Amino acid sequence: MDWAFVFSQTLTQALGITAIIYCLAAIGLNLQFGYTGLLNFGVVAFVASGAYAIGVIVLTFELSLWLAIPVAMGVAVLLSLLLGIPTLRLRADYLAIVTIAASELLRLTVRTVLPDYLGGTQGLNGKIGQQFHDLNPLPADFESLPVLTWTRQDLWVVIVGWGLIALFSVLMLLLVRSPWGRVVKGIREDEDAVISLGKNTFAYKMQSLVVGGIIMAFGGILWAVAKQSVQPDTFVPDFTFFVYTILLLGGAARILGPIAGTIIFWFLLAGIGEFLGQAIQAGWIDFLKPTDVGAIRFILMGLGLMMLMIFRPQGIFGDKKELALDAR
Repeated sequence: MDWAFVFSQTLTQALGITAIIYCLAAIGLNLQFGYTGLLNFGVVAFVASGAYAIGVIVLTFELSLWLAIPVAMGVAVLLSLLLGIPTLRLRADYLAIVTIAASELLRLTVRTVLPDYLGGTQGLNGKIGQQFHDLNPLPADFESLPVLTWTRQDLWVVIVGWGLIALFSVLMLLLVRSPWGRVVKGIREDEDAVISLGKNTFAYKMQSLVVGGIIMAFGGILWAVAKQSVQPDTFVPDFTFFVYTILLLGGAARILGPIAGTIIFWFLLAGIGEFLGQAIQAGWIDFLKPTDVGAIRFILMGLGLMMLMIFRPQGIFGDKKELALDAR
């Protein structure tokens, strides 16, 4: 077995583009769920809104990528308002139901409505992020790093992506340590007590939903720019559940929780897959086929998550008190 190859591929995926996209979504969810107690089960809808806004502006209307980015942020704000206004005054589970339904409604809509603009089932494909890649400062003859197997184009995306993660993490730190942050944490613990102090909890919850949604939309922006493609069937509910897994793994209501959870989740998921694939090729495991690896690694990750929730429900770096939500 080539252990160096297994480690290289595992580390590349744990720090790579897909991990960064999930990390940005988890940071947004950490604000909504971890700090405010909002059960947003439509994370993928915000990511998809950002990705499609970029794709439509750049490919369909042939406008600048730099114009598309604020448009994507505006779409995320609009989606937050559409989901939040009718639900945030109700019980927490109503938001959960509405958001998971909205994510599927959005996916099915872009598959069937206005295919000339949204690409239909084929999605939008082309040089979506060409203006971004033209700014790549890495030398033209760059091939790869010693251990991490990124191309010149991917490394530029990774550098900017981790820069965004650092930026939003600092923003989160400033928010949650401010008077605003203390109010939203109070809403999570006991909304009635916050109302009794004269605070407009609906406005605070809406602000949390909007800010978290914008951060999630940046995951979609990075998706479109890096992959140069936006496909409707990639934005399935599984994405949302993976983001929740990442957040719970690292620890909700912790600034570094989404980052730690992302790296651990993708390191384990990729590592298990690479190990099983190599072990099958080496003849160490003769009762599995290479096509079984994808399912087996999710089974093992699922069992691990169950054990985590049983023995350490607050996550690896979390505080159990932070999971006490007021769902009335």
